[in-house]
Amino acid sequence: MSPRGRRPGGVDTRQAIVEAARVDFAEQGYDGTSLRGIARRAEVDPALVHHYFGGKPQLFAAVMDIPADPAALIGAVVSGPRDQVGESLVRTFLAVWDSEAGRQRFQALVRAAVSHDDATRMLREFLTREVFGRVVRELATDGAPSAGMELRAGLAAAQMVGLAMMRYIVEFPAVVDATHDELAALVGPTIQRYLVP
Repeated sequence: MSPRGRRPGGVDTRQAIVEAARVDFAEQGYDGTSLRGIARRAEVDPALVHHYFGGKPQLFAAVMDIPADPAALIGAVVSGPRDQVGESLVRTFLAVWDSEAGRQRFQALVRAAVSHDDATRMLREFLTREVFGRVVRELATDGAPSAGMELRAGLAAAQMVGLAMMRYIVEFPAVVDATHDELAALVGPTIQRYLVP
């Protein structure tokens, strides 16, 4: 049984949850981690995990130091005009990562993902489940997943991660200098083709 109520005085409950989540995500990956398991490890009531973070995507964002709520961002993308999903996703991505703090966090995230198997697995599962896979699932015309959904989500992720690598890691001058409008106009249609049936 998880403890009920508040932790003893002087204990940072939010930080204890983040630390427990970091361990669980590393050991079990994104898909294998449960909020109840995190609460058990942090020795808190599961309701406190929901209170501080809302859900697993928001908790993962806190663990990975992503400077935005991915669930809210993707929700805004899929609730917008269907014929502009690709461009909207590119603009949303750039708005999050183009600040100085965002750029540094993205660089740290990518470096962790390419050098640590656990970080690679967590990022892959998160992108599949909560970002690109979610867009494909929510835009499915009949509400059911379409054939090749996972492949299409993976190709969209590859396109966006490739853009991010060139802009934030390799710092290819033309890609760094391009405006959000230019990149959305050039990359958006490809993302659209992958994600929207």
